[in-house]
Amino acid sequence: MFDLSNAPTPPLARKSTSRESHHGYTRTDEYGWMRVDNWMEVMADPSLLDPSVKAHLDAENDYTKAVLSPTADLQERLFAEIKGRIKEDDASTPSKDGAFAYYVRYRIGGQYAIVCRKDRDDTTDDSEQILFDGDAEAEGHDYFRLAATSVSDDHSMMAWAVDTKGSEFFTIRVRDLATGAETDDLIERSAAAIAWAPDGQSFFYSWQDDNHRPCRIYQHFLGRPQSLDALIYEEMDPGFFASVGSTLDDRFLVITANDHQTSETWIADFTQPAFELKCVAPREVGHEYDLERAGEGWFIRTNQNGAVDFQIMRADLGQEERAHWQPWQEHVPGRLIKGMDGYKDFFTLIQSENALPSIVIHNLRDGTSHTIAFDEQAYALGITGSEEWDTSETRFSYESPTTPGQVFDYNMTTRERALIKTQEIPSGHSVEDYVVRRIMAPSHDGAQVPVTVMHHRDTPLDGTAPLYLYAYGSYGMSMPASFSIKRLSLADRGMITATAHIRGGADMGYGWYLDGKMERKTNTFHDFIAARDALVERGWVDGARVGAEGGSAGGMLMGAIANMAPEKFASIIGAVPFVDVLATMLDETLPLTPPEWPEWGNPLAHKEAYERLAGYSPIDNVEAKAYPAILATGGLTDPRVTYWEPAKWVATLRERRTDDGLTLLHMNMGAGHGGASGRFDSLREDAREWAFMLWVLGITE
Repeated sequence: MFDLSNAPTPPLARKSTSRESHHGYTRTDEYGWMRVDNWMEVMADPSLLDPSVKAHLDAENDYTKAVLSPTADLQERLFAEIKGRIKEDDASTPSKDGAFAYYVRYRIGGQYAIVCRKDRDDTTDDSEQILFDGDAEAEGHDYFRLAATSVSDDHSMMAWAVDTKGSEFFTIRVRDLATGAETDDLIERSAAAIAWAPDGQSFFYSWQDDNHRPCRIYQHFLGRPQSLDALIYEEMDPGFFASVGSTLDDRFLVITANDHQTSETWIADFTQPAFELKCVAPREVGHEYDLERAGEGWFIRTNQNGAVDFQIMRADLGQEERAHWQPWQEHVPGRLIKGMDGYKDFFTLIQSENALPSIVIHNLRDGTSHTIAFDEQAYALGITGSEEWDTSETRFSYESPTTPGQVFDYNMTTRERALIKTQEIPSGHSVEDYVVRRIMAPSHDGAQVPVTVMHHRDTPLDGTAPLYLYAYGSYGMSMPASFSIKRLSLADRGMITATAHIRGGADMGYGWYLDGKMERKTNTFHDFIAARDALVERGWVDGARVGAEGGSAGGMLMGAIANMAPEKFASIIGAVPFVDVLATMLDETLPLTPPEWPEWGNPLAHKEAYERLAGYSPIDNVEAKAYPAILATGGLTDPRVTYWEPAKWVATLRERRTDDGLTLLHMNMGAGHGGASGRFDSLREDAREWAFMLWVLGITE
């Protein structure tokens, strides 16, 4: 067990009690002072942070570094192991588009992607043109994130969006690809959505307001200042976000507005003389839909008329309105239609059933369809698709907890697949050295929760192995059974690693998501604990050596299970954890609060929502009792989970816990929600977190 005999004294956060009352309840907040009034300005310029808050966060970082100093060698070993599994000069498979093939690659030692293209049929790199050198562009920035690149239809210009603060306010610039020179075009405070007009003389983008809401769509004409951009669409509901894109055939502009349960889509036909937006289906609370161009018309994925896991409708060009939709694929309960791609002669679906994905190909020429089959117990799929409309070839990726990522080109006519890339592990990897299993864990109400388990083949399943358990469990996000170069370092040390596919995600269908939100949110927490218990009760793992991790909304899960069952976990990592749930949902000035009400409830308007959130909000339920060792992380410029949430959680835990266990905070003072931006810098954060967990579990080598 870890030794704290020489540890320094932890920081003591000052108290400044504030109170607010809602629905007859009074809530006390002793650490609300950490939320500075100018927090939006701090996201743009961290130097504006109140000195007293900065001093406290710096003290927390110093304390964490000092406490974890015995793990310094372990951190270096973990970092070296994980980095050693990365092919440093890796490159993506070129994607053909027009006369070119586009790809990204990395240089040895480089932190950021290099965006390139070459002649379409060049099997070498003789014609390579570097469009964007991420390493060069990132020079002088502590944080650098290239969020999007978009090339005009004639391949002459490229717009790119970058964030240099971590605040997710993006700046768009434009590059002439013939000369490599930057134009004078400059767009500030955009989101990362960019769509070119077919003539290449303008592009559309989403713009964010003071509360970080992407609420307007503008058209920018090259050579003109941003102040003259044309407003195309404005979203007036503060709970909805707006985005923009275009169809693969480049004929239609598509604008979407949505919250977590309702969507609305507008389209404009570029071939018509007048640019005019048409609403496909006006928003109705609870109706979610999206559409895809394919064949001679449109395909619509919709949950209308009780299709919880979605059905597919079809509409002709010019008759996109809801009244003209015709049934095409019926709803099958438990078979979630997750996404779709459309082409001139083909239509593809990715769907999930029993927590396993599949790809279905529909040939629109002859009306046939087939499913691409796979054999492993648990795996992950992704459709990369094609950049071209008139094609018979698509692209998909495959991986599993034991199988490194593979990329296949797939001929949708002949049904032949060609393996074009396999993830290289320079330090070596043998699939046969690891075992992947899928078990079902009975939850508190009888629900069977899938759990994907991976371990080294030499690890005995006799109750002596420590466990690493991960989950997310919100927003209907499924957790794929994917390959992780990082988890290998745990498996190689004799740990059993597992992902719990809990309610709140959509692993078992959209109903699985609905059973883990709003008034049924606590199912999420019970499911995670049930996954842990199932592995212990099978006699596979040591119940006293369980480490848990979750991030963002998954960090809220970590806070909840720490309160509900602290004795069942030895260590908990809460990465950018959403732990001040009630206070955040009461603060409608925060960027994500109004859009989040359909997910969590609106405690300002509804007493029952207030009571429900107060019942599980992690900070509000910390008690005077023993807790696991806890490491929380945060990002100063994070607009999603603001920095004061993990800071307040740690202060509250440290004050109230009755044992001498660890309560640590690491705040990245120069990054946002995703942590460090460089591919190797981020690995150091991973190494620190896992060294903490291993140290707590008694693994020091």
